[in-house]
Amino acid sequence: MANTQYKTLNNGEKMPIIGIGTWQASDEEIETAIDAALEAGYRHIDTAPVYGNEQAIGRVLKRWLDAGKVKREELYIVTKLPPVSNRPHEVEPTIKKSLADLQLDYVDMYLIHTPFTLFINEDGSFKLDDEGLMVPDVSTNHAATWVEMEKLVANGLTKSIGVSNFDQEQVARLLKNCKIRPANNQIEHHVYLQQRELVDFCKAEGVVVTAYSPLGSKGIAKFNAGAGLVRDLPDLMDIPEVKEIAAAHGKTPAQVLLRWIIDTGVVAIPKSINPERLKQNLNVFDFKLTDEEVAKLLALDKDLRVCDFAFFHGVERHPEFRFKNQYTN
Repeated sequence: MANTQYKTLNNGEKMPIIGIGTWQASDEEIETAIDAALEAGYRHIDTAPVYGNEQAIGRVLKRWLDAGKVKREELYIVTKLPPVSNRPHEVEPTIKKSLADLQLDYVDMYLIHTPFTLFINEDGSFKLDDEGLMVPDVSTNHAATWVEMEKLVANGLTKSIGVSNFDQEQVARLLKNCKIRPANNQIEHHVYLQQRELVDFCKAEGVVVTAYSPLGSKGIAKFNAGAGLVRDLPDLMDIPEVKEIAAAHGKTPAQVLLRWIIDTGVVAIPKSINPERLKQNLNVFDFKLTDEEVAKLLALDKDLRVCDFAFFHGVERHPEFRFKNQYTN
């Protein structure tokens, strides 16, 4: 049974309120997970070139579409313009490469992945300065890139366009300079990083918010360690208040965390490669949190960002970088 709860975007398109995130999974894991997700009823799949899995996802989608197990219009596929291609002249070639990898004629949502831009070498590796830091391209111009994003809609390469990791000022700047308003802002959003001002601003402007890492992100600890970063990241499933609410409803802590997000009108894209957890993450529509429970979860906000992009060593020198938290000075 497909997940049929949606958020209607400002252009009338409908986005399933729960999708599957796919960052940090190998090709083999992702093929198995996407198969299991589609079987469980997921139709919203979120990816990006920097995740390195568009080809694997494309293989699964092609199998399902060729077999007639799903129609293209039932799927909701999101991908992104990567930080190394965040320039006007790279928008169209980059989405065309993603479409080739995904084996699709169009995506449903195309996002600018980050507000900042980085240089790469001809071989695709990050350009580093003499200190071994990544070199930011400070010429980033969101308005100029957005003009090219708008052309993708006109040319039928994507149904909707939006942004990811943009703060309130960056979204507001785009809104002043656009013909097509951003339909979506995908941000890190969970009980420990609620970003309520940004969420409320986006809602008031008709920009649907998607929460990535809605359950926190255990995988990022390993990713950070590989980049030489040591972080003490909490386990959101282990928060006493979350466990207590879960027990009261006979649900898992993850289901409570997701229910809280969708109850506040935000789309969630939890990532899992475990078939049982994939099913559980979708099974959140048969219970409701009480006002008291919602208040308890709202009180947990710690402004604690799991993904602060510090693994891009040197990116904080970019004028559009806005991710400072307790880990960065």
